Amino acid sequence: MGLKEQLRGIIPDNALCLISDHFDVIGDIAIISVPQELSEFKQIIAHVIISHRKNIYTVLNKVAKVTGEKRTARYEILAGDTTVTRHHEFGFSYRLDVSRVFFNTHLSYERMRVADQAECGERILVPFCGVGPFAIPAAAKGAHVVAVEQNPDAFFWLEENISLNKVRKNITPILGDACDISLIPHRKFDRLIIPAPYGMDGVLDILSPLMEQGGMIHLYTFKTRNEIPALIEKYTHKGFTLTYYNSCGNVAPGVSRFVFDLIYSPRP
Repeated sequence: MGLKEQLRGIIPDNALCLISDHFDVIGDIAIISVPQELSEFKQIIAHVIISHRKNIYTVLNKVAKVTGEKRTARYEILAGDTTVTRHHEFGFSYRLDVSRVFFNTHLSYERMRVADQAECGERILVPFCGVGPFAIPAAAKGAHVVAVEQNPDAFFWLEENISLNKVRKNITPILGDACDISLIPHRKFDRLIIPAPYGMDGVLDILSPLMEQGGMIHLYTFKTRNEIPALIEKYTHKGFTLTYYNSCGNVAPGVSRFVFDLIYSPRP
């Protein structure tokens, strides 16, 4: 039974059309977006969610979208007393404070798709690594991972999650700007995983020279579907070989996050 049906008879019928059945769950935290018109019912909505989902202990209302260098949103607590949680994903655990770091559960299958391609002994660079959901599974495969994160709060949880998942020997965490290649150990990488923030397409040109010839790049970027053909042509012109691309979900009306798997084969 969806949230609307659970609320039927509790709040007015004319308000139900403004409520979405879908909300994000990170660990034991549910994140909803209550329209301003329904602000008087937000505590009721939170109570219904907790009553029907025994694994949910906190309900947050998103009051501002993800912004800034830290890529964080603003929330108000409707139920519960903490924004810290432990999220489980394909056998891995991630502790984080959802109010202080960026974490997208909708990329879970994509993270495993990439991790399944990682091989023991590979050298992998993960810029914008957040709390580690791309870096840690690759390290668990036996790859040697350099993980770079600029947000000090995310870096704090990255360090904790490295220990929590017992991959310390395979990850070198770096606190700093991923675009500052002077921070990165001077070596070539076999694989580059770039979960780039919005508007950071240029990072591909900055980091690709760190790749071994024939290495694989997994690039995430935000585009409308009609921009994709020209983007593919651009990558091909730069000497990359495209092996796969796909949408990883909508982020705004008409705008999706896309992933491009590119083999690094620059022209001489």
